[in-house]
Amino acid sequence: MRPTWRELVAVLIGGLLGTGARLAIDTVVGQPISTLAINVTGSFALGLLVARLWSSAAPWLRAGLGAGLLGSFTTFSAFAVTLVELGFTWGAALYLVLSVGLGLVAAWAGLRIGSRLVPAIDGGTE
Repeated sequence: MRPTWRELVAVLIGGLLGTGARLAIDTVVGQPISTLAINVTGSFALGLLVARLWSSAAPWLRAGLGAGLLGSFTTFSAFAVTLVELGFTWGAALYLVLSVGLGLVAAWAGLRIGSRLVPAIDGGTE
């Protein structure tokens, strides 16, 4: 299925915002902590959004928040490069375990919290 113009614009705007936020955090916090924090936060946010919004949100909103905002905010490529730059060290092993472990825990927490929030977000209708 081809994306609609609304989905493309939403991804473009979301990507602009996510990339800007990532650059700001990278600049203020620095590597490798910024990539770890961004990926954990992004995992939580996506889990929360999927649990609360995905089933009732318009396709353009899902595309803008998922692929656009969070897709540009969190990146596996930045994680992989940071890991390689750390080399074969205990610090790299710790970074790997924390990134994957905390990312999974954050995604799980986002899904759990999102499924318990009341009232449910229903796409803007009341």
